[in-house]
Amino acid sequence: MKLAIALVILVALSLVFHFISPWWLTPIASNWGSIDDTIEITFWITGAVFVAVNLFLAYVVFRYRFQKNRRAHYEPENKKLEVWLTVITATGVCLMLAPGLVVWAKFVNPPTDAAELEVVAQQWQWGFRFPGEDQTLGKSDVRFISVTNPLGIDPKDPFAQDDIIIDNNELHLPINQAVKVWIRSKDVLHNFAVPQFRVKMDAVPGLVSSLWFTPEKIGRFDILCMELCGIAHHTMRGFVVVDSETDFQQWLSQQPTFASTQGGPVGDAVAGESLYALCSSCHGPRGEGNQALNAPRISGQSPHYLKRQLVYYKAGIRGRHPEDTYGQQMAAMAETLPDETAINDVVAYIQTLSSSTPAATLTGHRDKGQPLFVSCAACHGAQGQGRFSTSAPRLAGLQDWYLKRQLVNYQTGLRGAHAADNFGKQMTLMANMLSDEESMNNLLAYIQSL
Repeated sequence: MKLAIALVILVALSLVFHFISPWWLTPIASNWGSIDDTIEITFWITGAVFVAVNLFLAYVVFRYRFQKNRRAHYEPENKKLEVWLTVITATGVCLMLAPGLVVWAKFVNPPTDAAELEVVAQQWQWGFRFPGEDQTLGKSDVRFISVTNPLGIDPKDPFAQDDIIIDNNELHLPINQAVKVWIRSKDVLHNFAVPQFRVKMDAVPGLVSSLWFTPEKIGRFDILCMELCGIAHHTMRGFVVVDSETDFQQWLSQQPTFASTQGGPVGDAVAGESLYALCSSCHGPRGEGNQALNAPRISGQSPHYLKRQLVYYKAGIRGRHPEDTYGQQMAAMAETLPDETAINDVVAYIQTLSSSTPAATLTGHRDKGQPLFVSCAACHGAQGQGRFSTSAPRLAGLQDWYLKRQLVNYQTGLRGAHAADNFGKQMTLMANMLSDEESMNNLLAYIQSL
């Protein structure tokens, strides 16, 4: 009797939770309302079966409960019952599968006027590519992947030269324009998903998959990897911003072409020397850094990272938190560089500097820090050398006190909290994997050995 009552209560609570639960589908922002319909059909069918089976089970438990003077009737086979169960089950499965198959047929067959876009997945980044003026995506192959060509685009393909490369995790798309997305992976199995668009598709190494959708709401939406792809799977985040056609074209015009990315930031080191005079007052004449002035070593640092940080300081993406006093100082210094040319010049000059590796100032256990560095190495390199392909800076040779301050800043929200700092958001998730100060010091002790 108690079990029968428990089953009835279970059904009742499940129904109440289903209808009052705040966890439901996100508001749809694309043309795939039919996917919601198939999900609801599945819910109704499985829900009805759940209620019917459990109430029937409660009835059976109650109706045929133990009675001392009653014997059970043994019936090993009942063909009539088996036929009915088979027919009902098959009908239910067909009712669930049929709408999904219809929607799937549409999902993988884009309209002829759909624009094209390529998504490239890797641990733990997203890369994007649009066709250029020729409206044709150039060829790509894993054998072309290199530090300066992270998407593996064929450098000899004439159609590839004007392809537009998006070197961060934020993708922009125009509203009400159908887009076909080609998806591939550089390393392991990933899954490209935008929940608000109701689209998701596996990114399989060695294969190219595809899907299509039409964004129907202006806004900023999440890109998630919905396949467990490694220890930092949870940090593989991105964003898709749906713009008006005018805003999209303006954004697209500011992105580099494949041909222009092959040389990296190009600047005049001679012109940059005079610009560096102000920087040297804190960072030192050889870029060696100065702990007394809270200035890190910048000689030997990755040029793409130096340029991005200067741009971030000027744009207010970094160094504007009211408690980030050192960042505010640097933001004021970055404002002295008037334009991109000046930034490229000073970065070019910094590349000519050299300085000795600073001594460690923190106490930690290097051997305990080595396993902690495994997830860091995926982006920053096994020797902490930094990687252009993952937009990760060099860690080897940086002062441990500076690295520690940055990790604490990420954990406390002083850095990485700005909406436009996609890489900062990823680093915040990574920094929060360090549970205490001891593990942080151990990690930094290992980095100092690189």
